[in-house]
Amino acid sequence: MRGLLFKTDKTHLRDEFLNPNQFLGFKVFFKGCLFAFELQDTNIFSISIIKAMRSPSYSDLIAKHYNYTGKFRKTEQDSGLKADSVIFIIVCCFIILENILVLTTIWRTKKFHKPMYYFIGNLALSDLLAGVVYTANILLSGANTYKLTPTQWFFREGSMFVALAASVFSLLAIAIERHLTMLKMKLHNNGNTFRVFLLISTVWMIAAILGGLPVMGWNCIQSMTQCSTVLPLYHKAYILFCTTVFSIILMAIVVLYARIYALVRTRSRKLVFRKVSNGRSNASANSKSSEKSMALLKTVIIVLSCFIACWAPLFILLLLDVACETLSCPILYKAEWFLALAVLNSAMNPLIYTLTSNEMRRAFLKTLLCCTAFIRPRTKLTGPIMGAEFSRSKSDNSSHPNKEEVEYSPRETTVVSSGNVTSSS
Repeated sequence: MRGLLFKTDKTHLRDEFLNPNQFLGFKVFFKGCLFAFELQDTNIFSISIIKAMRSPSYSDLIAKHYNYTGKFRKTEQDSGLKADSVIFIIVCCFIILENILVLTTIWRTKKFHKPMYYFIGNLALSDLLAGVVYTANILLSGANTYKLTPTQWFFREGSMFVALAASVFSLLAIAIERHLTMLKMKLHNNGNTFRVFLLISTVWMIAAILGGLPVMGWNCIQSMTQCSTVLPLYHKAYILFCTTVFSIILMAIVVLYARIYALVRTRSRKLVFRKVSNGRSNASANSKSSEKSMALLKTVIIVLSCFIACWAPLFILLLLDVACETLSCPILYKAEWFLALAVLNSAMNPLIYTLTSNEMRRAFLKTLLCCTAFIRPRTKLTGPIMGAEFSRSKSDNSSHPNKEEVEYSPRETTVVSSGNVTSSS
């Protein structure tokens, strides 16, 4: 009888162990234990990792990489939007509205349908995309990171790379266009529209390829020891490659604007010498030339200072990410602030490249007033607006050129503003 009971108990235990439901439970348990043992090398073992694996939306691969780089605990605690995230989203909304107004202004104003303004419009489009994708990046970060599949994660981060790369490439395209204009001493006409759109298409194609390289295979899924701390699924070699490309673009922009200033400075001196030879006042000519050179120098300094101030910290951080060993650089866990500073450049670009140009500023304010009037249709505007520039007819423009056109006549000098280029020979 005792042997029968013992045999029955053994049979019962065997049946319970071989029960599919029980076996699945053991399988999940052992999977969690093995995963925990794999993470012991990082010295950041957390019971919450095993708890998280019970969630059906949990991504094993993403959590494994985040834990290895030391970002698991930080992102795990971000269950909701923090104050800084709300501020970033508000800034992104401002970026979106600002660049929509720029695009609307260029679209509504026919005289802005020229190559230079197409480049500025492309810059506004890339900055608009940067604001949209950074907002999505914030909303999908924190605890929501572990609800993403690896492909979704690559798309989340890759879209940021595409938008920011397109913005940087657009800045380079604007610098190249201005430099070519200064060399040829004339604005490009509409015959070069195909070349302009070809260059713009190339900008977006290169940006898309650059942002899509990780999802195509250039990642650290198969070699965790080479993973980036800032972007735990990205390979350090890819981070170094992107940083090198952006640094070269930064140096190219600096060189191009320096050459633009040097060309204007040289031609201004030649113009002064020509006026003195014709018997004009030497002091007056020198004064006007100095004022125009200083105005151009201020514009160049503003353009380069804003670009370097916004992008250089992120470049330095990414270089530290490549050089530092895992868990050895605490500053890498504050990467969102450096990225936000780079995105802030998308808010400053419309102010630099649009509002500093007199024509663009007038058209921009006109578009803004039209939008305000559309929102408040009962408001009636009486009297002249902005010195009656907006109500000036075509006949007035033809018979009475504005002050800017008279002062910067092609026969006198060459001026490069943030929005356009007025050239002379």
